[in-house]
Amino acid sequence: MIFRILRHVFTTRYSTRRHFPRRVRDSIEKAIAECEGRHGGEIRFVIETAFDVPEVWRGLSPRQRALQLFGQFGVWDTAHNNGVLIYVLMADHDVEIVADRGIASQVPQAEWQAVCRQMEQHFRAGRFEEGSIMGIVGVGGLLGRHFPGTRRSDNELPNQPVLL
Repeated sequence: MIFRILRHVFTTRYSTRRHFPRRVRDSIEKAIAECEGRHGGEIRFVIETAFDVPEVWRGLSPRQRALQLFGQFGVWDTAHNNGVLIYVLMADHDVEIVADRGIASQVPQAEWQAVCRQMEQHFRAGRFEEGSIMGIVGVGGLLGRHFPGTRRSDNELPNQPVLL
């Protein structure tokens, strides 16, 4: 517990911005737009630096936080229930993917987890842009299997990544 608290205290917004500078965020946005042009799903990408100490003390997990943000950013509110949140928590070196019920019922959790683990491997090696793009492409592949085609006019969620 103490080690996790220290990680969250000492992981700074500066380090997050250093790993995800404007150029990388622009690449993420472009990758989401391109990916969404090949299927009918919606992708939202959120990067959070760290939790506040009370959240860590209460044992908030990255998965619980991803579920909160899934609701907060309206990823659940797509016409076809096919929104997907890719959530990166820098302090815990964790990636979580939360899929809306329209897609979650068709894709086993193990497939989402495989994409998360691949992203985490890239991030551990310092390849944040490559890991992010690989994650978007991986999610896009899963969405494309179950929501093929394009609904470009239905772009319901912003493509810009969010830094918290």
